[in-house]
Amino acid sequence: MRRAVAVLLLAPALAWAAMPTPAEVRALWRPSDARLLDRHGVPLESVRVDLRARRGGWVPLADISPALGAAVLQAEDQRFMQHGGIDLRAAGQAAWDNLFRGRPRGASTITMQLAGLLDPGLRAARDGRSWTQKFDQALAARELEAGWSKAQILEAYLNLVTFRGELQGVGAASHALFGKAPSGLDVAESTILAALLRAPSARPKQVAQRACQLAAELKSATGCAAVEWRAAVALARSGNAAKPGAPQAWRALLGASGANVRTTLDAAVQGAAVDALRRHVRELAARNVGDGAVVVIDNASGELLAWVANLGASEVDGVLAPRQAGSTLKPFLYELALERRLLTAASLLDDSPLDVAVGSGSYVPQNYDRAYRGHASVRTSLASSLNIPAVRTLLMVGEERFHGRLQALGLSTLTEEADFYGPSLALGSADVTLLALANAYRTLANGGRFGPVTLRPVAARPSTRVLDPAASWIIGDILSDRGARSPTFGLRNDLATAYWSAAKTGTSKDMRDNWCVGYSDRYTVGVWVGNFNGQPMWDVSGVSGAAPVWRDVMDYLHRERPGKQTAAPGGLSRRKVSFAPAHEPAREEWFLKGTETALVEAVPAARRSPRIVYPPDGSILAVDPDIPASVERVLFRAEGVQAHRWRLDGAELGIAAEPLAWRPLAGEHELQLVDPGGKAVSTSRFEVRGD
Repeated sequence: MRRAVAVLLLAPALAWAAMPTPAEVRALWRPSDARLLDRHGVPLESVRVDLRARRGGWVPLADISPALGAAVLQAEDQRFMQHGGIDLRAAGQAAWDNLFRGRPRGASTITMQLAGLLDPGLRAARDGRSWTQKFDQALAARELEAGWSKAQILEAYLNLVTFRGELQGVGAASHALFGKAPSGLDVAESTILAALLRAPSARPKQVAQRACQLAAELKSATGCAAVEWRAAVALARSGNAAKPGAPQAWRALLGASGANVRTTLDAAVQGAAVDALRRHVRELAARNVGDGAVVVIDNASGELLAWVANLGASEVDGVLAPRQAGSTLKPFLYELALERRLLTAASLLDDSPLDVAVGSGSYVPQNYDRAYRGHASVRTSLASSLNIPAVRTLLMVGEERFHGRLQALGLSTLTEEADFYGPSLALGSADVTLLALANAYRTLANGGRFGPVTLRPVAARPSTRVLDPAASWIIGDILSDRGARSPTFGLRNDLATAYWSAAKTGTSKDMRDNWCVGYSDRYTVGVWVGNFNGQPMWDVSGVSGAAPVWRDVMDYLHRERPGKQTAAPGGLSRRKVSFAPAHEPAREEWFLKGTETALVEAVPAARRSPRIVYPPDGSILAVDPDIPASVERVLFRAEGVQAHRWRLDGAELGIAAEPLAWRPLAGEHELQLVDPGGKAVSTSRFEVRGD
């Protein structure tokens, strides 16, 4: 025995370098939660990133209630302040009790327990520690006592020890079981925590009995009944129940546990967006609206200022969840038509019943109000979100070309080929995410230059020219025009801000998704409302659903400086235009240079110049493998024809007075509309892909 004691007394000299210093232990400590900070360092969210244990921040001894220290010393190591790491008196008493009284008892001091927490090799197995482990643990305890103060040992022990379940450290245990910081623990709460140290998994009644005994030993005025009641309440708390997870994108940023990650988000903007969404979704609850999402992007940098994934009661991230786009894709369709000089903002479009052949069936679009206006200009058709003119524009532009343009704008969820969506692509039949859609609108705001968005502060990244700057500017001018919007939405609505802004709403089929996306000169804001479970809303339009949220967020962003329209880029001219017949009043209109006109006339079909309507020149068509070759057809359409005929790849096909159903053949083709004299008056070169 004397030899063993001598070895223990010499231990610090033999292996002093083995144990870490207090500073090293604190430096290695990692909370199980990581904190997301806004651009100013304001905490936004704590996210659980380490699921192995639940740990809070390191708590200095000065911030721990003295009552807890007293209770722990009473329960675990009453001679802590006197011994040098090994309590020989307690060890002897434990040996006596184990041999002769049949009451198994441990003699590990707090210092020895800390050594076991610091060194995995000293941790007890299911059947306890071996004699070798116990000897090494004693050596390590002597080492700690030689290099650490008593206060440092107690502080480290209280931070590293497991109290119950996954609750490691006094910070996590105090918050989870009592809802308070360790500095606020009273005697009763301290005895409960101290009682858990000996048996963290014990039943609440056993813990309460042990805590009651400790309270009596500490001469606490708190009665046993009160201690038992508080123990039952604390241990019944859902300490492990976590709130709905933060957005996956935030988790990806946080990565390892314990990190403080600064983002581009702005806590004030985030808060305003959350408040606006909650308020308006609550108002729409009677119309079966239960969920929503908001995203705010800085136009110049692409930095995300707000990311509201949901209302806080769901794991779904509404910013990244693909949803049907509705009419929000129309601005990009009309921009493409303007860019290719197929239309101008003053061009009149036919708003009358339409039946489009699709495979072996037909597609019959209708306007939102199920009314027809005969003719409407591009400005009115886009601002008032008319469906039939949009479908006619898609047939003019070409499904494949529009599909490719949407993908170039970052709408990567369009994973199917263009013919999968067909003419309904003009009305937003494809799924998009709120983040990608908002960034596509940001491209319009930036004059057609596309760039990535970011949640992390990074150096400026180059943008890419995707849209024509002049055509993009005209689209923004249309989307800001409350007069052009009034035929459908009226003059007073939440899209009509007191400052310059451009916005578009959209509603998907069966009212399952409701959108409002728009921009000013500085910010782009996207809003989605609906139900994550796919239930339809009841009588909710874009103006009554998502638009009020969009308006509140935009107003907050521009509370100090109103938005203003950017200067018109080069390549534009403004001219007064009138209509014959007077489908719309005469007005000043913007044109791409070279497309100006002073008069827009709705020419009757009989007076129109002969031309091929479908397929448009440059089209790329695809054979649908799901349609039998015996029935799949492409309809050649022309207008202004009389005795004209079709000629395909030099071969005569027949008269062009009626649509011609042609069985598609893979390859490149040249379709001509020829007059009675054999002269080609209109030509369309197109490609068919697939067999």
